[in-house]
Amino acid sequence: MDLRQKIADSPMSGYQWLVVSLAVLLNILDGFDVLAIAFTAKSISGELNLQPAHIGTLMSAGFIGMALGSFFLAPFADKFGRRPLLITSTAIASLGMLMTYFCSSLESITFWRVFTGIGVGGILPCTNVIVSEYSNKKWRGLAIAIYAAGFGIGATLGGMSAILLQTAYGWRSVFLTGAILTGITVIAITAFLPESVDYLLSKRPSKALQRLQTIAQKIKKTGEWTLVDISPQQKKGSFFRLFEPSNLVTTVLIWLSFIGVMSSFYFVSSWTPTLLETAGMSKTHSQSVGIAISLGGTIGSLVFGFIVSKYSAKSTLMAFTVLSAIAAIWFVNASILAIAITLAILVGALMNGCITGLYTINPTLYDADYRSTGVGAAIGVGRLGSILSLLSSQVIYYK
Repeated sequence: MDLRQKIADSPMSGYQWLVVSLAVLLNILDGFDVLAIAFTAKSISGELNLQPAHIGTLMSAGFIGMALGSFFLAPFADKFGRRPLLITSTAIASLGMLMTYFCSSLESITFWRVFTGIGVGGILPCTNVIVSEYSNKKWRGLAIAIYAAGFGIGATLGGMSAILLQTAYGWRSVFLTGAILTGITVIAITAFLPESVDYLLSKRPSKALQRLQTIAQKIKKTGEWTLVDISPQQKKGSFFRLFEPSNLVTTVLIWLSFIGVMSSFYFVSSWTPTLLETAGMSKTHSQSVGIAISLGGTIGSLVFGFIVSKYSAKSTLMAFTVLSAIAAIWFVNASILAIAITLAILVGALMNGCITGLYTINPTLYDADYRSTGVGAAIGVGRLGSILSLLSSQVIYYK
């Protein structure tokens, strides 16, 4: 019997939802990290006497690391397993946040922001794939939506902690908090997160069948499981397989989609508090609007998940994309705080709903033996688009 098919066709067990919960926790770290720097950039700039243009550098450094991690670490998940890469990447992110706490110059902060981003970049492709693989057909869309909602939760916590901690303890306390939480998460995933079933079946590492039996018992799937035959091509799992004739169009289209969606969302999430404060809005109000965007992101992911359980992910994603563009135009022209906050929630909901849609579709596009490579490459390209968005907006703004 094929355990993958059993998972797809059977009800979700408590342990499967635990796997989803661990992935949510890891995605919360991504959101916390991104918004922590967005809300502390002004304080860092003030303490270190940095030029205004350096704010964009601080924001972009993490995205550069995330892109590098997604590109260069994700293929190791296909070679050595999703679980060991997740543990290693999370440990890297924790160390990066901790070292940021001790930084006292733009150069050192930038370096450790890149370092932290590399860890986060290695986390995302694995969590996205594991959630997809451990969810059944009925609830896969909702499970990925709950997972994607973790970003908004983490971003909201990042913004709230920045507001509360900066006043009492300074901006460094935000990163120390992130380092501690990430370190605890390393322990949690080491103790409870299983290896990817598809990885064990497609790569057949040592004691693969025994490990499959153990996983099957934990997720309450009974039966005698077998290892399917694999071809020599499946053993390679190369990055270049993404550009084979059968994959080329798919790869190009998913990359363009990630560039467009992630550039928009991360620009709005990262720059909104700074732009509003510079335009004359109080720090508290500008941060409130930023938090509203993050809160909306959480709501949007969950709404997308419920909708996609009844309609196709592709059609739902297309609807969210069009609506997010319309909402962004309304948001730009809002002049009253209450309306701005309402529209910020709507913009965050629709844009993060688009990211949820891409997370839902992306793992289904590639075979198991190079799935993490494909997912990581798409996310990495999306991060590069985010970097270009932040840098170009910085140049335009300061001119």
